[in-house]
Amino acid sequence: MNKEIRFVFFGSSSFSIEVLDTLETLGLSPVAVVTMPDRPRGRKLILTENPVKTWAKERNIKVIEEVNGINADVFIVASYGKILPEKLINTPKFKTLNIHPSLLPKLRGPSPIQGAILGENETGVSIMRLDSKMDHGPILAQKKVEFNKWPDKYSVVEKTLAEAGAKLLAETLPKWLKNEVPEVSQDESLATFTHMIKKEDADISNDSPEMALRKVYAYEIWPRARKGELVITKAHIENEKFVPDRVIPSGKEEMDYKDYLNGNPKVIF
Repeated sequence: MNKEIRFVFFGSSSFSIEVLDTLETLGLSPVAVVTMPDRPRGRKLILTENPVKTWAKERNIKVIEEVNGINADVFIVASYGKILPEKLINTPKFKTLNIHPSLLPKLRGPSPIQGAILGENETGVSIMRLDSKMDHGPILAQKKVEFNKWPDKYSVVEKTLAEAGAKLLAETLPKWLKNEVPEVSQDESLATFTHMIKKEDADISNDSPEMALRKVYAYEIWPRARKGELVITKAHIENEKFVPDRVIPSGKEEMDYKDYLNGNPKVIF
């Protein structure tokens, strides 16, 4: 059945890559990929292609901008980065499904993984059918995901949720294409929302030890937890106090916090 499912994949992030890798191991590969355009990256602003584009090219999978003329049963979205117009999501016979890394209706919006690390004691993945509103459509499947420790750093949570979401999608898709999956409307009274992350969100100056540590985990990739100009990349709580382990002083390489304290200026926690 898996080989008969023709889908176009929309995605642009490392989460998308983890989903694609897992789907591939399960025998599911897209007939085409839609991703964000090449962008300048790094200090030299070199035009660099999106990693999802690279993934597709390595497998001789089409990377397209327009889906017109593509024969697909269903579209799959996983961290694409843009809201798709309603006309587009209703184009395939079996519509457009989304892998969302939260237990919807909790943590709708652009940063559900960071939101869970910052403020939840559990999280999971949801397979939903897209509609015209953000993360609002009916749920087809949902699963709570267990972690070895919680909270954990972003890269670990992202990979775990992406793998779980891909597996849940692979279980759901064959039944969806046979019209055997009931749609369950989300309870709007339980909806919570995340926002686009800004650099100032990562400031820990006035946070409790627990929240400071959660920010170290949540903002591991960007913008990274900081106090003033000092970036904290690794930390722990000891005797109810926040203790940095590894830091990046402004303009310098990452180092142990103990070594940083031998120089000036000092930031004491």
